[in-house]
Amino acid sequence: MTRRVLHILEFDKVKEKVREKATSTLGKEMVDALTPMISIEEVELAQQETREGSIVLRLKGSVPLGGIRDIRKAIQRSRIGGMLSPQELLDISGVLSAGGRVKQFILQLAEEDESLPILNGLAQSIERLRPLEDEITQSIDDHGEVMDGASSQLRQIRNEIRQTESQVRERLERILRTSSYQKMLQEGIITIRNDRYVLPVKQEYRGSFGGIIHDQSASGATLFIEPEAVVSLNNRLRELFAREQREVEKVLLHLSGQVANHADPLIVNVESLARIDFIFAKAFYGESIKGTQPLLNEKGKIRLKKARHPLLSPETVVPIDVELGDHFTAMVVTGPNTGGKTVSLKTIGLLTLMAMSGLQIPSEEGSEISVFSQIHADIGDEQSIEQSLSTFSSHLTNIIKIIQSMDENSLILLDELGAGTDPSEGAALAIAILDHIIQRGAKVVATTHYSELKAYAYNRKQVINASVEFDVATLSPTYRLLVGVPGRSNAFAIAERLGLNREIIDLAKKQMSQEEMSVEKMIVSLEENRMTAEREREKAEGLRKELENMRNQLEKERQELEKEKNRILTNAEKEAAQAVAKARKEAEEVIAQLRKMALEEQTSIKEHRLIEAKKRLEAALPRFKKEPVHQRKGAEVKNNLLPGDDVMVYSLNQRGQILEEISSDEILVQIGLMKMKVNKADVGPVSTEKKPERNLLATIKGNREHIRPELDIRGDTIEDAIHSIDKYLDDAVISGLNQVSIIHGKGTGALRKGIQEYLKKHPQVKEFRLGVHGEGGSGVTVVKFN
Repeated sequence: MTRRVLHILEFDKVKEKVREKATSTLGKEMVDALTPMISIEEVELAQQETREGSIVLRLKGSVPLGGIRDIRKAIQRSRIGGMLSPQELLDISGVLSAGGRVKQFILQLAEEDESLPILNGLAQSIERLRPLEDEITQSIDDHGEVMDGASSQLRQIRNEIRQTESQVRERLERILRTSSYQKMLQEGIITIRNDRYVLPVKQEYRGSFGGIIHDQSASGATLFIEPEAVVSLNNRLRELFAREQREVEKVLLHLSGQVANHADPLIVNVESLARIDFIFAKAFYGESIKGTQPLLNEKGKIRLKKARHPLLSPETVVPIDVELGDHFTAMVVTGPNTGGKTVSLKTIGLLTLMAMSGLQIPSEEGSEISVFSQIHADIGDEQSIEQSLSTFSSHLTNIIKIIQSMDENSLILLDELGAGTDPSEGAALAIAILDHIIQRGAKVVATTHYSELKAYAYNRKQVINASVEFDVATLSPTYRLLVGVPGRSNAFAIAERLGLNREIIDLAKKQMSQEEMSVEKMIVSLEENRMTAEREREKAEGLRKELENMRNQLEKERQELEKEKNRILTNAEKEAAQAVAKARKEAEEVIAQLRKMALEEQTSIKEHRLIEAKKRLEAALPRFKKEPVHQRKGAEVKNNLLPGDDVMVYSLNQRGQILEEISSDEILVQIGLMKMKVNKADVGPVSTEKKPERNLLATIKGNREHIRPELDIRGDTIEDAIHSIDKYLDDAVISGLNQVSIIHGKGTGALRKGIQEYLKKHPQVKEFRLGVHGEGGSGVTVVKFN
């Protein structure tokens, strides 16, 4: 792409918006170098980068990118033996710290989301280099000063400096307190001149005070004199300062050498951080324009859904839909001036450039962009007074260059094609240019005023008409792009709207040729059909939304009914459990009584006693409405029962064994010590279903499946934390969890200690331990159950 095309389509302005989102000069440099790519593989990789950045922003909202600086020059100087300044070393330490934060941030996300391979690879390439970072931070403070602890020699020298300075001040303060000297002093203060401690002495006492003069005031009334009593101590200080400077240089040279030893991984770190900053700058920009990742192809197909120009206000811009390159090679856009034709043209070109640069585009999901080998544009009035070119000549010169350099995989955007000359000749030339471009296989979008091009697009299979909508009622454009409908001239409608005499308008219409009138009638018909279709579409959309609202309401009601049903079932289960318990107790009493009767009488139980006990047992059982399927089940199996088979007597809820068949409907069944006649329909094979108690436990477990495998108690007191943990461990055991994590944070360690003392005594806890790397470290306790 030529710089001229990038400028015309305002790609540089988009880059400036992206540049604002970068946090470092390195990231900004990469944005400055951003250009559209013509390889679909490179474009797909760039789009994947931006998509990964968008995923991170959606999950986290922000990225810890602070502290990234350009340390490449400092690294290069260290490689050739140069001594780095304290600030340069601090910058290197800051980059190492920033790299560690970014690496940890991305790797943690990559463990949770496998769709971040590019960011994960960049994070993996960052070397922590903790020893180098620690050595720098332990030697240089935040203000860029080499600290005493940088070396033992430096600490010793600075201790001597402080002691000597203390001696100098002590002697000078003694002079200040001496009455004979006080009248000679301009002020009773100690100051420094030329790195030596001095006193301000009045000019007239120059010969009486004694010592070395180092400076005087602007007026000459004050002399700054070093008394003889401190000359030797000041000399000692100068020597110590020189030794200090040499020792500081030794420290800086040592640290610079360490940087040189790690130059290669440092360069990799810088490049990786720059790339990460660049990726998130693209992602932040995509978020700011509500961008989406377009589908990509190499077939010259463009499909834009609700596309918006990214440099126009989202509140005022009118989205457009565009399709090109599938059924149509060319699009001819007509419509009034200031109606939005040029904006539509620029939107198509700019969004294509953005997509080919790895940026997201402001359009709906599912939009598609082709990767073109070239994009050419002739947009706007580029008349050059210096070259004595007319508007027509300027446009034609650009079009000639475009035709000479284009190929079959080019996208060509032409604004006001053929304008600036005789209308009939301009229209003929425009048609010829479009035909030539189409024959070469390139994709073209052209705007024009010529009505001849409307008929041209209508009669060519590879060309489609489009127009920008104009509201005759308000005499203003709507800026909507209507694909498939040519634009009307609207001159007569506007004239009539403004109040021009009807007779004049009718006379003007007679001046138009029959062909022009036919074209205008065709356009009117198409526009009426379009408006009818639009109304129908809006009506259908309204019905769709109404149905959607009804569906949502029904779904809401269904959910409410489901909740009510679950509540009723829960209550029914409780009542049933109570009824079963009561029935079981009654049944046990009845059976015990029957056994006692049998033992007392030493014979078979009398029939009337059996009937009485049976009625009592039946009265004790809870009554539930039986489903028809249960009755059918008994009917189906009754003819298959044989003596010796184990059966369940439904009415007694007891197991028994068939002794003999009495009749076609009755059998004799042994139940414990009791023998009784029962109807065949009242018995069935022994069920192999699980006991109700187990089903109830499964229900309880099912209701607790939402228990999370971790509990966060950071900020709680020990008492509150233990209360929360006690309930949580019970829920976790019932839910079948084997292991859980308790997040208590690091802090002072008091909360962790209190929790672990409690866990030692908990009956369900098998063992516990602190978290390892990746589990939260000492800020997490991992608990396993028995």
